Amino acid sequence: MENAVIEPAAGFKNLGLSPASLAAVSHVNYQVPSPIQAAFIPKAVTGRDCIGQARTGTGKTAAFALPILERIDAASTHVQAIVLTPTRELSEQVAVECRRLAYTRPVHVVCCVGGKQIRRQIDALKQGAQIVVGTPGRVLDLMSRKLLILDQIRIAVLDEADRMLDIGFRPDIEKILRRCPTERQTLLLSATLPAPVERLAQRYMRSPERVDLSKDQVAVETVEQFYVTVDHDRKLRTLVQLLVQERPRQALVFCRTKRGTDNLYRKLSAKLPGVSVIHGDLQQPVRDRAMREFRDGTTRLLIATDVVGRGIDVSGISHIINYDIPEFCDDYVHRIGRTGRLSGERGFAFTFVCRDEGEQLTNIEMRINKMLPQYQFTNFQSTLQPARKPVAAAPPPPAPTLVEAEEEFAEFALGVA
Repeated sequence: MENAVIEPAAGFKNLGLSPASLAAVSHVNYQVPSPIQAAFIPKAVTGRDCIGQARTGTGKTAAFALPILERIDAASTHVQAIVLTPTRELSEQVAVECRRLAYTRPVHVVCCVGGKQIRRQIDALKQGAQIVVGTPGRVLDLMSRKLLILDQIRIAVLDEADRMLDIGFRPDIEKILRRCPTERQTLLLSATLPAPVERLAQRYMRSPERVDLSKDQVAVETVEQFYVTVDHDRKLRTLVQLLVQERPRQALVFCRTKRGTDNLYRKLSAKLPGVSVIHGDLQQPVRDRAMREFRDGTTRLLIATDVVGRGIDVSGISHIINYDIPEFCDDYVHRIGRTGRLSGERGFAFTFVCRDEGEQLTNIEMRINKMLPQYQFTNFQSTLQPARKPVAAAPPPPAPTLVEAEEEFAEFALGVA
């Protein structure tokens, strides 16, 4: 029995972790460290500032959570570590992981995010917390009320730093970091390191150690990737046909805008079960329910925006569908990183590309250093080329409408196919 407990942590023994951390790793049944954990943890536990670059879904949370737990004083009730993330969902997931890894320590973790009752968060802080995880807006709110004091911070973490800057959190982040002691340790983790993130690091970090695992692994090796040429007015039909043909276990569909996610959700949910939507304008209880139902498999098709997509960490997602091609090629990397995460199973990613979006597809291919193959449908045309002689040309084959595909797709959505 004793060997069964110790063996899972064996791969972590050379990372500079204490026996308490190794016991916690064994408790959560981590077998071997991921590449980012193996490279990042030994540097971070020394107290040095560190930058870790690796794609989403590679174990970055444990890479900074374990060093945090090594450095804080569990006997003190002061907040000693602050973790900032771009979304409520991601904050909650990070807080859960920190609590799991604090299994052997009397550490209190508080999640501070908007959309949740602030009174409960205030009460939790008053009871004493060593680690606070939250979104910049709510953290600043609590700081302004003098309910969250950062003068005892030993370690500050910027998780998904590129996304936080993308959605305009830079001023808030800087205000928070300026309130932390200058002698703190700062950890920055990101899937990409664009110029704004580099400038932030130069300003608020001290000669950081770097761990870059992205250069040769930008595109997920466990994900088969395709592009789908499509006409704007045939995107919905193409989506239905793709789902009918692929029969995904669970699919995550990305749209570029909140309005786009709502429109697509209304069209599908009116006819089909097992469809849900999540974006930043929804009330937090609605978002929580959508995530809960997606995780437990009740929802098999989730339509989301990029911002909320960063907080979706569901290992069973088999297919990613970029209904709207991402505006920035780095977002493509984040999106497809949501699949291919189950050990031994491949994921699939499909990107819809309209005729005026060829340049964006090229940028994506340059970013991942890979040419994407075109997906082929059986007895379906996702784009209709104009005939050279309209009068004499034969009519195109009839495209299946949503209603015509409803019975077959309903079987997929219900999980009986």
